Amino acid sequence: MTIAYDGSGFYGFASNKGVTTVAGTLEESLSQVLGHKVVLACAGRTDRGVHALGQVISFDAVEERADPARLMRAVNSMCGPAIAVSDAVVADNDFHARFSCLGRIYRYQILNTAVINPLLAGFCWHVERRLDLNAMRTASDHLVGTHDFSSFCRRNHPDQSLIRTVHKAIWEQQNDVLIFEIKARAFCHQMVRSLVALYVSIGLGKIKTTEVSEITAKRNRNPVPAPAPAHGLILWHALFAEEPIK
Repeated sequence: MTIAYDGSGFYGFASNKGVTTVAGTLEESLSQVLGHKVVLACAGRTDRGVHALGQVISFDAVEERADPARLMRAVNSMCGPAIAVSDAVVADNDFHARFSCLGRIYRYQILNTAVINPLLAGFCWHVERRLDLNAMRTASDHLVGTHDFSSFCRRNHPDQSLIRTVHKAIWEQQNDVLIFEIKARAFCHQMVRSLVALYVSIGLGKIKTTEVSEITAKRNRNPVPAPAPAHGLILWHALFAEEPIK
């Protein structure tokens, strides 16, 4: 299934007892429709408040009950408007939303205006001061390639490797919204939001573009500003075998 969701009302994607999560909501609904317990796998586990447009999930279902059109209608009726299924298919037995995924694309949106737009506020970080987009673009040029992102990631385990390969990292502008798009096979925890926070500091003139390489090389989070707000981040697309990373 390909799903989208407004993450503002959820404590992240992963199931967690006592709080409302995207997976918990979907598992409950799907279990009710299918008549058996459902456990989801996903292409990328999003944090509390993070949104998705092209999240992909997979689960096991009894064949005679797994009609994609019926499941789409049921889930959209039970979980909408916060969660919406845009596509559903019966996948091969060896398909797994996490392990079959070749890459993920995230977008981060910044509303760069003096006055906030209430219609965009839930999906953009509002930054009032004018940002130097050219400086932010220059600073992001170093990202493409394989790097140790220890300066930008939350380490969940002492021996966890934070080396990642980035295939694309660009800034675009659409009217008053600045959009950072980044593509990689995998990301580490808080990586995108920490990078965005650094680039905003550069756009505000607080950090020089020449300092980025030094900050990265230190492999220490102390020089990096606190991660950008979660509500500006969107899991935009999950890439599979028929959509190789370019």
